[in-house]
Amino acid sequence: MTIHIIRTPATPERIAEMRQMFDEFIKLAVDVEHAILAGGGEMHADCESFLLRDGSEQKNIWGADWVPDEAEVRFESFINIRPNQNNPAMTILDPGLRAQVEKIVRGLLEKA
Repeated sequence: MTIHIIRTPATPERIAEMRQMFDEFIKLAVDVEHAILAGGGEMHADCESFLLRDGSEQKNIWGADWVPDEAEVRFESFINIRPNQNNPAMTILDPGLRAQVEKIVRGLLEKA
């Protein structure tokens, strides 16, 4: 399992490494405060733990998937279930937060 923290646009090599677990998509944890992400784990929580060890705060980390071949961001993850942050579902419900996550993901992964 190869997980990378991505702070600048990812190279094709990094994308390939993050796709090793699931070829068709990459599980991500996105820090909306620092505009970075961790990707490539078996579970979103694996990626989240990398960001937490890197200094991110849990309240700022949201789970998503990147589907490279379709250039699609998906917003479902168990780590998104947060009733205390008005998100009682696996899907990120707030449209503004979804847009923020998508902007970060596309900015760091789309051009690779």
